[in-house]
Amino acid sequence: MFAPRSRNSLGLLCVVLLLGTGAPREGSRLEADELEGRAPTAQELQPSVEAAFRRESYAPGQAAALAFFNSARGVTMQVFQSGPEQAGPVGRNEMRGVPVSGLRRVGAVWRGRRAWLPIGNWPSGLYFVRLHSRDGRVGYAPFVVRPRRLGVNRVAVVIPTMTWEAYNIRDDDGDGIGDSWYASWSVHTARLARPFLNRGVPNNFRSYDLPFLRWLSQTSREVDMVADADLNGANGRALARDYDLIVFPGHHEYVTTHEYDAILRYKNLGGNLMFLSANNFFWQIVKHGDVMERTQRWRDLGRPEAALIGVEYRGNDRGRHRGPWIVRNAAADAWVFAGTELEPGSRFGSGGIEIDKRAAASPKHLQILAEIPNLFGRGFTAQMTYYETPRGAKVFAAGAFTIAGSMREPTVQQLVSNVWERLSQP
Repeated sequence: MFAPRSRNSLGLLCVVLLLGTGAPREGSRLEADELEGRAPTAQELQPSVEAAFRRESYAPGQAAALAFFNSARGVTMQVFQSGPEQAGPVGRNEMRGVPVSGLRRVGAVWRGRRAWLPIGNWPSGLYFVRLHSRDGRVGYAPFVVRPRRLGVNRVAVVIPTMTWEAYNIRDDDGDGIGDSWYASWSVHTARLARPFLNRGVPNNFRSYDLPFLRWLSQTSREVDMVADADLNGANGRALARDYDLIVFPGHHEYVTTHEYDAILRYKNLGGNLMFLSANNFFWQIVKHGDVMERTQRWRDLGRPEAALIGVEYRGNDRGRHRGPWIVRNAAADAWVFAGTELEPGSRFGSGGIEIDKRAAASPKHLQILAEIPNLFGRGFTAQMTYYETPRGAKVFAAGAFTIAGSMREPTVQQLVSNVWERLSQP
């Protein structure tokens, strides 16, 4: 996605020359998302109680370690589940949810202090603690509650926890440069288990992740919610035994070799997959304890994401252009768009920001369900796709940002429901 700002003058000149074309260049060494970095906004730097959980997920009955990263007095904390709440957040630096614990007094905190949170017998989902200090500062620390064992429910939903941290341009070491490749060309690592900027709210959470979480709750869909770390501890055969469908609702750009292998093995054994955003399984990540290192694009390692997903990342324009999907004539149309009154040529919704398109590595029988033609210029077309394998695996990919973030729209709700019902069948 949007990558780092170089501090080298020659690098900046190259960026300016590339941007001068007005559209992403096909075949360029640099993807469109690698042409600009960004600095934290004033909102992201708003003072807060800074804390983060030491792990991405916890199971009921475990004790979760919450680490503090700054000082505050009179701190209280309360745990909420994100999704079942009736009212959405007012701003992008706020999280709302349904309380699952009472208000707990923590007292004075300082950098390095830890508090222990017992995980209750709560349903699998995304949770967060809301921290409030005596001087009025507020902070949030999200975490996933996974099931006691994988396979409690037959559908798994994967939260993109490593991508969340990649977009966290917090300056952890105080050198004036955010500690992520999205802040500087010179940075190739990002630390896990640290507070997010924006008072602890993951980047674009309100737009990309929350609408899908609320839809899950409103439709009473019981799922196993897991983090990247949980897939890093699983194997493909076990996933195929435990799940009929694995859903990647968010922007799942960064994955380890183990996670890639596990999901590929799952699919090859007949497991079904849904990708509801774009630019998924794009970069290889190597974990060194609590640090992740971005290495190479999977396609440069001879493992193009199109062979798994059906489409691959094509480009972005930082959201300057969005467009409606146009339904194409595909065999799967009859059930994908059932109940929507859509037919070939019909337009619906709006997509953009980043787009995927079929490639040489795409499965031969890939069906193009809908397109946003030439969104970023000639040839930069977003494609929504579906394919099946001889082993019976069914794979749906949205192809643009973001179907998961558009779950307030009735047509999109019906489309996702149709795909969900079809793919959740063994």
